[in-house]
Amino acid sequence: MNRPLIEAAERIQDKVFLGGPLKIFESAGRNQFILLLKYGLNPHSKVLDIGCGCLRGGYWLIRFLDPGRYFGIEPNMDMLEAGKQEILGDEILNTKKPRFDSNDQFDYAVFGESNFDFFLCGSIWTHAPKIQIQAMLERFSEFRSDGAVFLTSYIRTEHEKDDYMGNKWVGRSHASDQPGLIKHRLESIKEMAGEHSLTVRPLAPRIFG
Repeated sequence: MNRPLIEAAERIQDKVFLGGPLKIFESAGRNQFILLLKYGLNPHSKVLDIGCGCLRGGYWLIRFLDPGRYFGIEPNMDMLEAGKQEILGDEILNTKKPRFDSNDQFDYAVFGESNFDFFLCGSIWTHAPKIQIQAMLERFSEFRSDGAVFLTSYIRTEHEKDDYMGNKWVGRSHASDQPGLIKHRLESIKEMAGEHSLTVRPLAPRIFG
């Protein structure tokens, strides 16, 4: 157990929404990092963390990556600032030089960068409508390097009636304190990915954290 990390998460939880249960804060971020390593992550990889929250995954990635190779988008500025203060601290911020933006349009162009190698999107599609998923995949196609990987998590349903077809975000965000989750069919995700000539590879349940 990484006690300093757990204690930092406890302090964050006293201030803002942690992004998930405290009991899995460490393991979820670590599992994301391990999975990225299995897919070829190296210190020079360029990583875009979409919905980076209070840096549950950023804790591991920023320490591993070379300076200036981590990019995080998080509209909830209170969560992000709490993570920067408690999870990273000034020394890591100054030496590793991660870059952040708080746009809520899933705009990857804000950094003036392209050719990202890994896109991390944990606990976003469990709330995002398909119109936002389509936007994320379109921008992935535009800003990815050759062989780039987009890792995401979602709640899967086999039933068409449970496949969320609304146009609004459901759940906590920078604009709402109301909890909520939605489901998507794998077939729907494959259709959206296919529009951009992308291949979908399902992973074992809960492997992504």
